[in-house]
Amino acid sequence: MTAQPVLSVVIPVYNEEAGLPALFARLYPALDALRVPYEVIFVNDGSRDRSAALLKAQFEARPDVTRVVLFAANYGQHMAIVAGFEHVRGERVVTLDADLQNPPEEIGKLLAAMDGGADYVGGVRADRSDVWWRKVASRMMNRLRERITHIVMTDQGCMLRAYSREIVDAVAASPEVSTFIPALAYTYANRPVEVDVAHEERAAGESKYSLYKLVRLNFDLVTGFSLVPLQLFSLLGMLVSAGSVLLYVVVIAERAVKGDLLNGVSALWDRDILEFLLIGLVLFGLGIVGEYVGRIYQQVRERPRYRIRAVLERDGDRDAR
Repeated sequence: MTAQPVLSVVIPVYNEEAGLPALFARLYPALDALRVPYEVIFVNDGSRDRSAALLKAQFEARPDVTRVVLFAANYGQHMAIVAGFEHVRGERVVTLDADLQNPPEEIGKLLAAMDGGADYVGGVRADRSDVWWRKVASRMMNRLRERITHIVMTDQGCMLRAYSREIVDAVAASPEVSTFIPALAYTYANRPVEVDVAHEERAAGESKYSLYKLVRLNFDLVTGFSLVPLQLFSLLGMLVSAGSVLLYVVVIAERAVKGDLLNGVSALWDRDILEFLLIGLVLFGLGIVGEYVGRIYQQVRERPRYRIRAVLERDGDRDAR
């Protein structure tokens, strides 16, 4: 495996000490079986356990096909993938989670789809081994996201994906501080396809995505690829304004006519309830505006998206980039 790699596999790692030995034991035989020159790029995302030490040991065991990028701090899964994209040498790039929920033996399915002409291949977990609420929430957010952003991803939570080198270079060159890599890559793709892949329970450890982080991720996804939330809130504001005018017309008519029917209408629009409704709408709208302002604030600071402490690779690999 000393030739220029055809395949690059990028794997972000964050506190995966317990599962890395099992990953190593399955990953390299699965890639060897593909019979193509490959490289594996691990990106240690500021792990606080012994993940970095295990990755260093694996690099020393397989320096011909292994490279390790060590972050100076924790910057998040998607920044780790961007860093991996900036170091790849292969013409085809596959992203893979380190927890073995995406079996490395399924990589061949993605490459077969690329042989058919696809430049972006998304994995769809055929039989998800997740708790029920994650499955339901994922389906709901997928439908909402597709309607708002027009980005078609049946399973946005599956990190097992394949990209052509052109798409990877475009993603790496994008200066966005906060983004969702699969969605951004989809916007650059000419022939995106999806394939069913197996899904397994975590080999060890626990998920790094809490319910809050999943909600946060979807906020980033929606506000990062569409203005629809702002437009919908503007439309809602217009409707509320029109409704308020109509309500006051009814109140004026009620006072003029003094009829029982209109008194009943007035009772439905209790002042306190109306105030709570309008305040809630205003706060919700401010939250949406804040999402966009926050993204602008992050971008205009122009701080580095991440800092790399060290890169473990052979001198020849460094020169070939």
